[in-house]
Amino acid sequence: MSLFLLTRTLPEDATEAALRADVQQGLGRNPKTLPPKWFYDAHGSELFEQITELPEYYPTRAEREILIDRADEIAAATGARTLVELGSGSSEKTRHLIDALAGLHTYVPVDVSESALTQAGHALVAERPGLNVHALIADFTARLVLPDTPGPRLVAFLGGTIGNLLPAERAEFLASVRALLSPGDALLLGTDLVKDEKVLVRAYDDAAGVTAAFNKNVLNVVNRELGADFDPGAFDHMALWDTGNEWIEMRLRSRTEQTVKIPALDLAVDFAAGEDLHTEISAKFRKGGIRAELAAAGMELTHWWTDGEGRFALSLSEAR
Repeated sequence: MSLFLLTRTLPEDATEAALRADVQQGLGRNPKTLPPKWFYDAHGSELFEQITELPEYYPTRAEREILIDRADEIAAATGARTLVELGSGSSEKTRHLIDALAGLHTYVPVDVSESALTQAGHALVAERPGLNVHALIADFTARLVLPDTPGPRLVAFLGGTIGNLLPAERAEFLASVRALLSPGDALLLGTDLVKDEKVLVRAYDDAAGVTAAFNKNVLNVVNRELGADFDPGAFDHMALWDTGNEWIEMRLRSRTEQTVKIPALDLAVDFAAGEDLHTEISAKFRKGGIRAELAAAGMELTHWWTDGEGRFALSLSEAR
């Protein structure tokens, strides 16, 4: 018999407090910044789902291809009885992995969205008799405490989301994942790979303007939650390739000199014409770099799979 449990490890007001802190600190910096996690209110999540279907945006399709083709190999290599997914969202892609893990006892999706966890968890329990789902409302970038479930464990961090973290943040995150692993446990990591600049820029600046709307949605979130008066139409979406750092930068460029008021913070923020507000990086990786970052965190890369065009990679690593 299946079981669905939901555990909250974030305080009820944690999201509002984090938004206030991020806006206060980020808009006081030079250059100004807002973290990409604030794209994802209900409307932002809908926009991102649209992005994943765009012809220019290959990562979701490429990762799904690998999961479909290699799920049995991943299952054989790990023998996981517990699957932990960080930033699980709808758990849609993970179903390929869940189906392949014949001995899977418990699925532990981790996300900040209670509604996404509840919807996906109930669906999985109904679809897969015998599977237990213990969902965690938690911030995966903070130190996690996992439920007591049978090993071996497979921790999955998919979608190339690790690319949104700066190098120091990645090192801290990977060290925190390593702390979750016992002997025999493994990390399945999705990473977008370095490729032609034109392909990369198109993926983040599509012809239909969906990514532009997604980028500007962060302003709508600040307006709604903090009473700000950002005019999204007064900013242009920018997607730039940084060759030295090998990452895409998404920015919002002020079209005019303007002042934005944020009453909830008693804050007025001046923008010069042409000034950029940095909203996201999306780092792209090479196999050697991934291996080195994992090794620095105390993990050894044991398996490496790419899609047919070599655009995206899934890697499997074990604790050393």
